[in-house]
Amino acid sequence: MFLAKVIGNVVATQKSPELEGMKLMLIQPYINREQTLVISGSSVVAVDSVGAGLGEFVLFTQGSSARLTHNTKGAPVDAVIVGIVDSVEVGGSNVEKP
Repeated sequence: MFLAKVIGNVVATQKSPELEGMKLMLIQPYINREQTLVISGSSVVAVDSVGAGLGEFVLFTQGSSARLTHNTKGAPVDAVIVGIVDSVEVGGSNVEKP
């Protein structure tokens, strides 16, 4: 699993039938660097399986694991949001979310 911030919504009027009814979000991955969360790599389009909103910090998974949630089973997805992050702690100290 990875950490990311929801930075936008993706609207696709034409898509695979398996994606019908799925909310697509644009997320920006983050990593921990010296107890600070910093941007890591390019943004990713992910299926939202938990009702995340714009600006929220989330957990997401990629690859074959993304197709194992109840909502995405059998769908052609590569990334899915699986949790909304309340806080991040590293070495006993809370890390501020971006």
